[in-house]
Formats: sequence, C-alpha cells, structure tokens
Amino acid sequence: MKKLIQKIVFFFEMRSFGVSEWWAKKLGVRTARVRLFFIYSSFIALGSPLILYILMGLTLEYKHVFKLKKRRKSIWEL
Repeated sequence: MKKLIQKIVFFFEMRSFGVSEWWAKKLGVRTARVRLFFIYSSFIALGSPLILYILMGLTLEYKHVFKLKKRRKSIWEL
C-alpha cells in the first residue's frame, strides 16, 4: 500500500505544472509554503483556487503560444 501511494505521489510530482515552484521562485519562499497556501485557500474558498491553479498551470505550460512575437529591428535601429 505504501509503495502504491509513493507511485501516485511521484506521478503527480512529475506531471505537475510547476505553478508552485514558479511562484516560490518569484516570491523567494519555499515551494512547500506555496503548496500549503493553495491547499488551505482551497478549503476556505470551496475549491475556487484550484481552478486558478489549473489556469496558471495551463498558461505556464503553453506560454510559448501566448508570447507576442517580438518585432525585428531593422538595420537602421541597430
């Protein structure tokens, strides 16, 4: 049973979006604190932060799609 739980945890850690890690780097705190924030706020706000987490995860996953193309500088702007 313990091995099964470890496999499930490993699966979710490998497939996670990295939202907590990204926020932790931006805020300068530990990743565990950000995860706890999402867990506690989900209990308080009845799950709405989970929707926000998923949206942030999808944005981070597909950020190359959302990036605007940079305008190339012409030879005169160098």
